[in-house]
Amino acid sequence: MADLPASHRLRIGRLSEPNRVCLITTNTHERIRPFSDFHLGRLVVWQFRLAQYQGLVNSLAWVIMPDHFHWIFELKKGSLADLMCQVKSKSTRTVNGASGRNGRLWQESFHDRALRKEDDLIKMARYVVANPLRAGLVERIGDYPLWDAIWL
Repeated sequence: MADLPASHRLRIGRLSEPNRVCLITTNTHERIRPFSDFHLGRLVVWQFRLAQYQGLVNSLAWVIMPDHFHWIFELKKGSLADLMCQVKSKSTRTVNGASGRNGRLWQESFHDRALRKEDDLIKMARYVVANPLRAGLVERIGDYPLWDAIWL
């Protein structure tokens, strides 16, 4: 890590703290739209659930859009970078295998935002799960199949 800029090292350390609540957004490579297929989107959901089952996160809310996802979780153990590497690599293998495609599925990077406990997490979760509505994919949030939040 000695070759990373100091601001980058601080950001990694801050977000990798146990019990830190994070909002992650990541896009597909070249904004391809594989998750227009509900079944392929469910393969990403499986990776979110696997990370929770393994005790890495406590998932709070998520939405899988046709070409990206938003995920709010509390990091329980491990690093954010390792978690995202695991989710992206495993979902790439399963999505590519199920769809007969090959190559990259995700952009290399992801956008992260640390959320304070006192932030209105329910408000942020509502914003996240309302993405399909704002994108014009559905007329009601409940009509979109690839989202969840613990508060509902």
